[in-house]
Amino acid sequence: MKVSKVVLGAAAVLLALILFAGTLAAQALKPIALPAPQTHGGKPLMEALALRSTSRAFSSDELPTQTLSNLLWAAWGINRPKEGKRTAPSASNWQEIDVYVVMSSGAYVYDALTNILKPVVSGDYRALTGKQPFVKDAPVTLVFVADAARMRPGDLSEPIKWADTAFISQNVYLFAASEDLATGVRANIDRSALAKALKLDADQSITLAQCVGFPRR
Repeated sequence: MKVSKVVLGAAAVLLALILFAGTLAAQALKPIALPAPQTHGGKPLMEALALRSTSRAFSSDELPTQTLSNLLWAAWGINRPKEGKRTAPSASNWQEIDVYVVMSSGAYVYDALTNILKPVVSGDYRALTGKQPFVKDAPVTLVFVADAARMRPGDLSEPIKWADTAFISQNVYLFAASEDLATGVRANIDRSALAKALKLDADQSITLAQCVGFPRR
């Protein structure tokens, strides 16, 4: 059975339109230049520790860009610029954890050196960041991704990536307590689906995810 040139031509046009639409969607997500983090102020440490808690109820209100910048710096920012070292420790200074920022507009990866959110993929993937229903409501979910390419292979690499993630997560908890924000970390994630959505490679693995937002009133 012969396929007409008209049908083939229409199929080619449709494919071109689909590819063009995909290109436009990718181009629509721009890098976000964050304001300089405010590294002073907040509640005293002991008060923040007293207030630290896990929440599963979030307002849908977006976080101000300044708050997001402060949050990411507290979590995994550079606090010793001359050495390039961070607010959380990492074994052998591997700095193997990347913080992906998933919002309604799309997913980004935090570049601490330039203080920029680099676009990864457009679209709302918040519901993929956990299996609980509340995860889609939080305006921001941080997804912690370990990159094995930056680590020395061996028996310790697996526990180290979890420990280094936990240090960052606790920084998020303390920042949230200091700023009267709600937060909650979780391991219950469809990692395969989320890794595919975030376009992770074979060396990258998702450890934990953590919602951050205003408390739901």
